[in-house]
Amino acid sequence: MPERQRKTVHDLLAEARSGLERVVPAELADLMKAADHAEGERLRVIDIRPREDRERTGIIEGSEHIGLLVLQWRLDPASGASEGTAAGLDDHVVVVCNQGYSSSLAAGQLQQMGFARATDLDGGVEGWIEAGLPVVPPPRA
Repeated sequence: MPERQRKTVHDLLAEARSGLERVVPAELADLMKAADHAEGERLRVIDIRPREDRERTGIIEGSEHIGLLVLQWRLDPASGASEGTAAGLDDHVVVVCNQGYSSSLAAGQLQQMGFARATDLDGGVEGWIEAGLPVVPPPRA
């Protein structure tokens, strides 16, 4: 049996990030303001963190929650499981996690699925807060 080449999580992260145009917190804030006034362009900021993390630190206002375990299923219009949350392949999708690691991996997978403008927030919500940008409590379940 041929020996399998092992990839570490660091390899996977570097591979995912090599195709991303990651956004920094101030840039995302600007994109969100511009998207409020833009026609035709769709910006989706998707928080993949579990509820406990969102309750502990708050959320970026205007973001939507889709859990990491179902993200690909919910965004892919061909999955049969999108339940009204499917994204267009041309949508600008910014994935957000706590520090910007899980979101990089998730955004890389979305790009492999054809979402060419998928990326993530560099530094995650922690970076957003460190940049002095506001968070709000998550909506009640």
